[in-house]
Amino acid sequence: MKPLLLVDGYNVIGAWDVPRAEHLSIEEARERLVHLVADYAGYSGEEVIVVFDGHYTDRPTRSRQTWHGVEVVFTKHAESADNFIEATVSSVPKWRAVRVATSDAVEQTVTMGRGAVRISSREFLMELTQVRAVGRRHMNEPKVSRGDIFSRLPPHQREIFDKMRKGEE
Repeated sequence: MKPLLLVDGYNVIGAWDVPRAEHLSIEEARERLVHLVADYAGYSGEEVIVVFDGHYTDRPTRSRQTWHGVEVVFTKHAESADNFIEATVSSVPKWRAVRVATSDAVEQTVTMGRGAVRISSREFLMELTQVRAVGRRHMNEPKVSRGDIFSRLPPHQREIFDKMRKGEE
């Protein structure tokens, strides 16, 4: 079973400079965050749930949808993202790795007490950037064929052998 990452969506957006710098609406910021998290999840291999507060809305029920491979939850009226995250952490088997991305100190303490590892919103945003950069570099590297010894050589050695094969050296 994949490790689980629970993201307090509005908390991460609040720690993120991009929405303010680019004057994004809250809807645009949510969509951009979910896209980044989906990209990150593809590299990290984690199951990711992004939770947005519905606490101050009149939404009668919780909604769950999958956007770009990431589960996105909007909590119902009188239910905070913190409540949902705490309940989810409590319901996960103890052997499953769980991380919670939030900068809410009380939320961090409660979820750590229930067995999750905490990561602050700023740390999570840095991790998003780093994992995407490493993943993109990895995707641009030449692919190695397991059955072809030549393709396993470093590029400079392949070049030498290729010149030898062509009789250039």
